[in-house]
Amino acid sequence: MKRTALAVAAVLVVSGCGASSSTGSTALADGRTFTMSVGADPGTLDPALTVLTVARAIGRFLYSRLVERTANGDIVAGLAEKWDADATKATFTLRQGITCADGAPLTAQDVAANINFTADPKNKSPLVGLMVMPGTTATADEATRTVTVTSGAPDAFLLTNVGSLPIVCAKGMSDRALLTKGEQGSGMFTVSEIAPNDHYTLTRRKDLPAEQGMPDKVVVKVVPNETTAVNLLLSGQITAAQIAGPDQERLLAQKVEHVDVAVPLGLLGFNQSDGLPAQDPAVRRALVQALDLAQVGKVLTSGKGRPSKSVVTVEPRPCTGDNVGSNLPPHDQAAAERALAAAGWSKNGKPLQIRLLQPTVLGPTFTAAAELIQQAWQAIGVQVSIQPVDAAGLNQALFGTGAWDVSMAPVTLALPSQLVSFASGPVPPQGVNFGHVRNAEFEEQSKQAATMPGSTGCEHWNKAEAALVKSLDLLPYVDSVVPTFVKGAKFTISDNIDPASIRMLAS
Repeated sequence: MKRTALAVAAVLVVSGCGASSSTGSTALADGRTFTMSVGADPGTLDPALTVLTVARAIGRFLYSRLVERTANGDIVAGLAEKWDADATKATFTLRQGITCADGAPLTAQDVAANINFTADPKNKSPLVGLMVMPGTTATADEATRTVTVTSGAPDAFLLTNVGSLPIVCAKGMSDRALLTKGEQGSGMFTVSEIAPNDHYTLTRRKDLPAEQGMPDKVVVKVVPNETTAVNLLLSGQITAAQIAGPDQERLLAQKVEHVDVAVPLGLLGFNQSDGLPAQDPAVRRALVQALDLAQVGKVLTSGKGRPSKSVVTVEPRPCTGDNVGSNLPPHDQAAAERALAAAGWSKNGKPLQIRLLQPTVLGPTFTAAAELIQQAWQAIGVQVSIQPVDAAGLNQALFGTGAWDVSMAPVTLALPSQLVSFASGPVPPQGVNFGHVRNAEFEEQSKQAATMPGSTGCEHWNKAEAALVKSLDLLPYVDSVVPTFVKGAKFTISDNIDPASIRMLAS
């Protein structure tokens, strides 16, 4: 199975919080359809076998979680009515009478099976190490509706991670082909129509209680071009669209409501596979010193960015502080040229050749930023080949072929523990350590932090991330506040739009 790049930019990991749209006391309307745009087709909807944000955004409507996390970081009931956890064990007691989309009961054993499937290495779930530690086991007690989880390794955020796993029903566990089409869900909606690369229609389950204003249907429309998405929003053909690029100015000028989420839009990853130039720390340092990261960030965010402090941006951040700023090498073109020469590369002798991976699904500013990076590196004698890739191409390069040297694909995380799998451990295709990072200090500090529940280990989590930046293994440099614009509805955003929060407006 091929791994799938996570996203808003490439990676958006599962549990987090965000803001809410505000529309005052506008009356609510029943029987409406909520239409949202996404930038790419989701591919498989099997929630245990994808980390593509588009797929996970749709999955939020189809598959429920054991617990939910509010905007202030509180854990509230989902499928579970009670829970308890530390860094090694968690218990969840299910609500009584939970049913699947086809009317079958959802049992404690079904939930345990979901966790065990994800944790089993033979299933190659990309969620291993992100939401479920390798070697994790789950058992069920049907009499008490209780699921007991024993983590395969200490997990400081065990409750949030395992509790946020999307839960599928028994028939889906026995026939995962059903899950690729979004069937056998435990959530509020079911899939009623799929037109690949065009739209996905979801219908709200009538057997579940509904509040006034909830949509009867949700249409997820694939709109790769942000200008087109803005046009559709302004004409009333879609209800909500996330717009990261300059087209958002048209909507801001018309005072269209929006929900904002901070994401680390600017991030450089280096491919440290054997035999590739970025394996050399001197090469990584030279490439970074050659860049005016503030200027690149300005281009990338259309002047609306802010310097990154962490890869973790989803609020509320459990660990605050700046792990980036003081650990970045200063912009110094002359020093960059000297470093390259010392590493054995020169303009006239043996020029360094770099393949720069540029996502195309994140708007036109990525093209401009890639060209700016190319110019800066060419100025120190580097031969740069920009490789524009769509979501599928990004997945193939990062987690398949490995045919890249520097990636511009951002990684958006909600918890510091979710960085571990991307910066240590197995490399593709066995794992998601796409940069082949080996950083002893990161591994030592993150292991120590993992044994300390919640925010008690933040000192070590911060040191771990700082170690990655110092070694230029993974380099966040600019965050962007990305708005999701909305007309005719209101909602809140956690890691994606929260289905239960959507309310359609009468005017």
